[in-house]
Amino acid sequence: MGLIAELTHRCPLSCAYCSNPLELERASAELDTATWLDVLDQAAALGVLHVHFTGGEPMARKDLTQLVRRAAELQLYTNLITSGVLLDDRAMDALMAAGIDHIQLSLQDIEPEAGDRSGGLKGGHAKKLAAAERIRAAGLPLTLNFVIHRGNADRTAQMLDLGEALGATRIEIAHTQYYGWGLLNRAALLPTFAQLESATAAVEAARARFGARIAVDYVVPDYFAARPKACMGGWGRRFINVSPSGKALPCHAAETLPGFAFPSVREVSLADIWTGAEAFQRFRGVEGAPEACRSCERVEIDWGGCRCQAFALAGDATRIDPACALSPDHALMRQAIEAADFDAPLTPRLIRR
Repeated sequence: MGLIAELTHRCPLSCAYCSNPLELERASAELDTATWLDVLDQAAALGVLHVHFTGGEPMARKDLTQLVRRAAELQLYTNLITSGVLLDDRAMDALMAAGIDHIQLSLQDIEPEAGDRSGGLKGGHAKKLAAAERIRAAGLPLTLNFVIHRGNADRTAQMLDLGEALGATRIEIAHTQYYGWGLLNRAALLPTFAQLESATAAVEAARARFGARIAVDYVVPDYFAARPKACMGGWGRRFINVSPSGKALPCHAAETLPGFAFPSVREVSLADIWTGAEAFQRFRGVEGAPEACRSCERVEIDWGGCRCQAFALAGDATRIDPACALSPDHALMRQAIEAADFDAPLTPRLIRR
């Protein structure tokens, strides 16, 4: 259904919850324009419907508008996932001329000082608010994405209010997903259970108030869950993720798993990757779920959960996701919560990307 085009790992921000790998790709290793254009052509031929331009910060690529234009010509629905700090008037005009369909803008907080501190960029919050105004003035649908953690969870209700004031048609309240830099900073980022309950109540109240005017998506942290999420809609079922250097992945964290040879779009076609690559087949569908999950009534809902999380926490990608209450490793979630340093100040303990 979708191509996730990770154009670059470069980014003006240094968010401590970033899910990108700890070993970021250098600009010199990135796919060139011609290769990305060919990937888009192949995606359209394969039947892909959406292309999500992301990073890092995709606007750090000078050829972004060229890629958007090609995708639009191929009648792919184009979504730009951006921090917004580089989205000035000139860039907005260029994206509109290229045919961009939708922009998803990330916000770290509601307060300028807190937002700038979280993103590690002075003045970043103001640039994001200006970007939101440009997007709406251009007539594009706007999605606002707030990443929730212990340092900002108490302001979830105000985030939803800000999203409404900025004219968003969709607001995503997404608790930090603990991969990459987020996993490294987990002890400082995990919210308390009381914060989770408060954030959930804020989302439910906003949904009731917004009705059909604004869609509110809500992603909870697995560490308080009883059942795992259907990561990426299931391994290799809906998305192809192409890394900045060209590796084709079932999800952006898959490179953390040992024992895989992920094919490169420099050498193998998207069609052959999707239909034949062993890396995409290994955990795909019911047969790819952990053996204990295959008879579960939820197997075609959550597909056994996240393979990357199973490896990160239990050391084995074939095990049941520890987020599941039926997993023999479920206690690892409780141990992580117990290890969280809820009394420590947030900022000094964060390791930046």
